[in-house]
Amino acid sequence: MYGFGTMIEQLKKNPKTIVFTEGTDPRILEAASRLLASSFLHPILVGNEEDVLKAAEEAGYNIRGAQIIDSNHYDRFDEMVDRFCELRKSKGMTPEEARKILAQPNYFGTMLVQMGVADSLLGGSTYSTADTVRPALQIIKTKPGNSIVSSCFILVRPGATGENEVLAMGDCAININPSEDELVEIAGETVECAKIFGVDPKVAFLSYSTLGSGKGPDAEKMRNAANKAKVKYPSVPIEGELQFDAAVSPRVARTKCPGSEVAGHANTFIFPDINSGNLGYKIAQRMGNFEAYGPILLGLNAPINDLSRGCNAIEVYSMAIITAALV
Repeated sequence: MYGFGTMIEQLKKNPKTIVFTEGTDPRILEAASRLLASSFLHPILVGNEEDVLKAAEEAGYNIRGAQIIDSNHYDRFDEMVDRFCELRKSKGMTPEEARKILAQPNYFGTMLVQMGVADSLLGGSTYSTADTVRPALQIIKTKPGNSIVSSCFILVRPGATGENEVLAMGDCAININPSEDELVEIAGETVECAKIFGVDPKVAFLSYSTLGSGKGPDAEKMRNAANKAKVKYPSVPIEGELQFDAAVSPRVARTKCPGSEVAGHANTFIFPDINSGNLGYKIAQRMGNFEAYGPILLGLNAPINDLSRGCNAIEVYSMAIITAALV
């Protein structure tokens, strides 16, 4: 696996900065303290300096050396307002409206990335995924050629041979009911993310049907999406639509889809909708003893990632490294 050690070594050669939008959260402060003890990733904490320092002292974390930026006392705030108005001019954004919006940590932090003050951003320990994605879409925007932001989870557990078993699952957090073409885009982004983690992607478009065994529009959507993805990404092994057992069990695959390069050996899974994706990764995490990293946001012009509100400090630290390594 392209593990954290490799990512850290990469960052040591080219240190980055990361904005944490919730600077008083104890989990953020613990992760920031740990990062400050190293030299490869420098945290920027958004919040009132007195409040942040007090929260760190009360929680017992040393954040000496951290950069703390308060939107109320930021010396480039007027420049930030002008830039934001320019970015949102099609919406008729006024400076007064911009100031109110940029007082919110998620918008303020995202603008720090847009202005080049920070390389990346991690937020969402106390607010929803939508509150991380919305400012990213408005300010950072999608990469050229991309029409949507999507996400994937990387799942890791120790394998029987001593090497980690690593899987990629998308989209489990952003797109509620993606179309065929959106599923193709999700697959392409998930494949590229999987490669960063050392996965040689074998992609299964999942369904309740295997290669026409079941009928219905949902199965047809996944079948059509898989066929479109095969055309768009000819060098990537792709199969679909597949039931999950056919995707991962060689024995079942021999019966249901003999001769398939992917069936029975899939490691990159494309779900039909957010319901199945969210359930799928959490079942793997809780019952399959996988560590789940994500959601890793895909398709944006800069690395911005979202935390689960149930995250712990170790997850914050890990996601910070992942986010910065995507720069």
